[in-house]
Amino acid sequence: MQLDNDHDELPLSGVRVVEFSHMVMGPSTGVILADLGAEVIKVEPIGGDRTRQLLGSGSGYFSMFNRNKRSISIDLKSKEGIEIAKELVNRSDVLIENFRPGALVKLGLGPEVFSTSNPGLVYYSAKGFLNGPYQKRAALDEVAQMMGGLAYMTGPPGRPLRAGASVIDITGGMFGVIGILAALQRRVKSGVGGNVCSSLFETTSFMVGQHIAQMAVTGVAPNPMPERSSAWAIYDVFETSSPGEQVFVGVVSDSQWEAFTSTFKLMHLASNSAYKTNNDRVRAREELLPQIRELFLSFSRDALLAKLNEAAVAFAPIARPEDLLEDEHLNANGSLLDLVLPNGNEIRLPAVPVEMDGKLPGVRLNLRKPGEDTADILEEIGITQERIHELGAQKIVQLEGNENEDR
Repeated sequence: MQLDNDHDELPLSGVRVVEFSHMVMGPSTGVILADLGAEVIKVEPIGGDRTRQLLGSGSGYFSMFNRNKRSISIDLKSKEGIEIAKELVNRSDVLIENFRPGALVKLGLGPEVFSTSNPGLVYYSAKGFLNGPYQKRAALDEVAQMMGGLAYMTGPPGRPLRAGASVIDITGGMFGVIGILAALQRRVKSGVGGNVCSSLFETTSFMVGQHIAQMAVTGVAPNPMPERSSAWAIYDVFETSSPGEQVFVGVVSDSQWEAFTSTFKLMHLASNSAYKTNNDRVRAREELLPQIRELFLSFSRDALLAKLNEAAVAFAPIARPEDLLEDEHLNANGSLLDLVLPNGNEIRLPAVPVEMDGKLPGVRLNLRKPGEDTADILEEIGITQERIHELGAQKIVQLEGNENEDR
């Protein structure tokens, strides 16, 4: 079930955000705020955010992270364009930016510019690094995963491997949302906004903190995940009799072991004292696992899933991203949103996974064409229609919404 699209009902209704961002980290921050009800105005260059034209693995970035946003296209290299941007920011609660360090400062849109004109502004920067020796270095999601230890932990020994999604960009954006909401709450008390920054590298270090702690606790450096010492005996991917179909199974407690052995009628394992406790089973993992692998190979994928569900243990079929479009659970609870792309094509994409009173946030605005809302936004900040047309003719702003967009 999705939240009523009545804007006034949404939790962040009344919060205005101006977003100067591209790629993933900044837009992911903006889309979460937008889905939760904030009015997010995405500032794009003339012709639109270049992320719109990315190919390959980047071709889904814009579609995924820019719904529920209005679009205004401005030439920020012009004096008039900067003045329009300043007016927008002065009328807003939050600014989001994820450009290289100092880029907005050089344009005259740094945080100090608004300290007097809009002291309640929460100025959020999505960066590669927080303050320190690295703060001016260029960074990407993959750079952070490599230097932050995540790629080492993901791949097999000697073969560092980035995660299969932009997990650091997105998680870094989520930390940005947390910081923004905290600053807005602080503003309720103080009346002052302030500067918020989250980063790729420090986000990665937070995510691998459990492995740093593991070394402190055990005295042994953790192995990469493919070679890790599991805390449970049955905690792996298993083959089934269905060609190419695998299932992950995790039996992570003594009560689950009892239910598992009972459901699969493995009384010879249940009665064996060598397998009585979880730690006993971990020590006997090398002799126990081959028996379980042989057992699961006697089941088809669907039959095994049904049996595991009966046993109430943790399990999962190995799915591809496109399989989620047919997922029974996601389709039943409203977690897949229907959207229309700027070219008219229809698409279904995951909702922000946060329920409010049992409801998920939905779609208020489809993905916009570049500058689709320019005229309306300019009029809202007091610019006359005559002047708006002049600005459009001078290419200081883009009015038509689809000019110069690469199809």
